[in-house]
Amino acid sequence: MLKRLRVLLFETPDDPWFNMAFEEAFVRVRAAGIVKDDCLRIWRNSEAIVVGYLRNVADEVNVELARKFKVPIIRRFTGGGAVYHDLGNVNYSIVVKPEEKIEKPIDYIYSKLLSGVLIALKKLGVNPYVENINDIVVENGKVSGTAATLFWNILFLHGSLLVNANLNMLRELLKIPKNKPFTRKINPVKYRVANLNDLLKTKASMREVIEALISGYEEALKVEAYLDKPLKLELKIAEILYKGKYLRTTWNTERCSILEYKELEEEINKILSKHCTPY
Repeated sequence: MLKRLRVLLFETPDDPWFNMAFEEAFVRVRAAGIVKDDCLRIWRNSEAIVVGYLRNVADEVNVELARKFKVPIIRRFTGGGAVYHDLGNVNYSIVVKPEEKIEKPIDYIYSKLLSGVLIALKKLGVNPYVENINDIVVENGKVSGTAATLFWNILFLHGSLLVNANLNMLRELLKIPKNKPFTRKINPVKYRVANLNDLLKTKASMREVIEALISGYEEALKVEAYLDKPLKLELKIAEILYKGKYLRTTWNTERCSILEYKELEEEINKILSKHCTPY
């Protein structure tokens, strides 16, 4: 009998702060074992710049231009560089809670979990490959970047897939960091982006992209997918994170330490501990 993969198509495109708060919330609920199935989320922001947890916003974003165009800047809880989101960009997030210990979890994330996206792109009609461990490339153009975490004893990967995004806006708003914090050689394709629909013989609709991602993860993880809605608990945790972290300037542009949110963490952990039963 195949294991099941829970699929959430939940998004709040016009409220990117809540989108990011929910991104953390659904992962934490799965980590607590309240949701018993691994989960794939597919979602969009209408327009936003999303910055990795460890990065300095001024190094990666043309802040004044972002303010001029009223594009929100939001920090995520994973690492990696800044990305630009609009409705031509599809975001995918996969959270897995392994039943047995995985010896090399990062390798697993960037091979097994990332393979779901590669399979999806092949189904759409292109031949993708991986550069720099976490960049997905088609015909020498980066169509997707990813980030991951092992927080809360889960394996989590999320990324953005450029389908029909405004690349001119992306190039204007994002910078190539002058002091890149890398110790390995970086293929410059990381900064050479391309839209999937410019590489396909026949343009793909958003529905086709979403269906391909779901099918790709079914094949990669050998699971059977089913559509679901957010739990009230996930929305509750997201609301707490939204108000207590993701709406705050101290989180988004000043990069306060996670330790600054000790009381918030205690509140969330207390709520989760009361709900650790199957749903």
